[in-house]
Amino acid sequence: MDKALPSENPSKKLRANVVINLIRTLTMTLLSFLTFPYITRALGDEVFGLYTWANTFVYYFLILAKISIPNIAIRECAKVKNDKVALSHKTQEFFILQGITTLLSYSLLVVLCVSVPSLRDTSALIYLLAINFLAGAFSFEWIYVTLEKHFYITVRSILLIALTSAMTFIFIKPTAYPINEVYIYATITVSVTVLTSICNLVFLRRYISLKKTGPYDFKQYLRPLFTLFFISAFLTVYNQTDSFLLGYLDPTKSAVGSYSVGVKGIDIIITLTTSLFTVFMPRAHYYYGKENKNAYVNLLRYSFNITFFIAIPAIATMTTMATPITALISGSSDTASGQYNNANIVLMILAVMMLSYSICDTIYTQILLPQKREKHYAYALIAGVILNIGGSLLFGLLLFKETPVIGVAIATALADIIITVYLIAVTWNYSRRAIFILNNLKILIIGALVAVFAYFFSPLMTKVFVDTGSQLWEAYLGSLLITTAISAIIYLGGLLLSRERLLSLLFLKKKGAVSDEK
Repeated sequence: MDKALPSENPSKKLRANVVINLIRTLTMTLLSFLTFPYITRALGDEVFGLYTWANTFVYYFLILAKISIPNIAIRECAKVKNDKVALSHKTQEFFILQGITTLLSYSLLVVLCVSVPSLRDTSALIYLLAINFLAGAFSFEWIYVTLEKHFYITVRSILLIALTSAMTFIFIKPTAYPINEVYIYATITVSVTVLTSICNLVFLRRYISLKKTGPYDFKQYLRPLFTLFFISAFLTVYNQTDSFLLGYLDPTKSAVGSYSVGVKGIDIIITLTTSLFTVFMPRAHYYYGKENKNAYVNLLRYSFNITFFIAIPAIATMTTMATPITALISGSSDTASGQYNNANIVLMILAVMMLSYSICDTIYTQILLPQKREKHYAYALIAGVILNIGGSLLFGLLLFKETPVIGVAIATALADIIITVYLIAVTWNYSRRAIFILNNLKILIIGALVAVFAYFFSPLMTKVFVDTGSQLWEAYLGSLLITTAISAIIYLGGLLLSRERLLSLLFLKKKGAVSDEK
């Protein structure tokens, strides 16, 4: 384990931004989680799988439209955020760049939809979902991140997701022909991006001016954009390959629906941990640029601490309670119905990604980008795409021919673990000092205890509810709530007793509480 550095507690502003972002993500996740079972039940696995597949296809072009421009924009705008004239000039440059890439990306999407026969049947749904990245070009979200307007982002996001959640329950109804409902659902989902862009544009002039003040210099951004373009492209392929391949391995798209249910809980945790990059990335760039190594390493430790703190108990509980979780997410506990088969196995296989993917994202945004070594992330993604596609075809077509969803899940998990090992190795000088420390070991040990408890206690509670006359879905819900509550007590209590860093910082209020890494 690494020796301790002089303690530098996170500033109050940084902690406040972390809390605000966590509140935003948790609230949005909760609202999304409430609507998800309703949608899966209303659409059914085939139609929901069709929606997921079409959304995956559009997502490729969304990332191509961005080509990581927001990441570079945050880095460059952070340097001049106190100079309104310079900030406005850079904002205009990045807006023009993103406008060009968005038009090119959309043009490519249209060409493929017109020329590829297999896409024509779903082209109307694809065009509707493509509004996401067309409207996103006008969101200027990266300006609000650069200026650390996290309270505004949180309030706006919660209000909009609450509105669209309500619209989902009002306008989506279970019918004998759910294919008609999928277009209504797609319209509701893209409305979030449209309304976000409108809100951001209303307040934008408070912080910048869109009046041109001088010549634009796009050449300075071409080299980093070229590198990040390939990173974005391979990251998109890597993230979406599993669902996209399943759509071809299973023409009914029901496997895609099952896979989506299995990864829903995982996506929630990954969204929670990776959303914090908006807080940590600007600070990481600042500390590393100022060569303040102690502050930089302490920031990394704080960031990884939160990742472990969230991901480990999630892995412990989701793997041991996968069946009730996926049954409740899918809106159906009747496994004999043929709906969303093997979703629980997918969740158990991919649960490790809640930690591995979050570690990779933190290494990329807080170590490789500030150090301008993002090429290593590109190498990792290229290898990941090859492993994921090759493994998915091997496991999905040969080893698990009857259940390709399981084969694709195994291939995805293995690829992510290999990428994580590689990224830790190439950033060893910093990652070892933030990952392989005593504090994270405490979290792992107590997380393992929680897993053992949940493994034995959850089935017992389910049986108790069933024996008392409860329906299976009621038994699952009751068991899940009680087991999760007791697991949380065990987890938090154990961490407090062991003086875990994050809880000590929050509750013990001692100056040395965060400097015990050895």
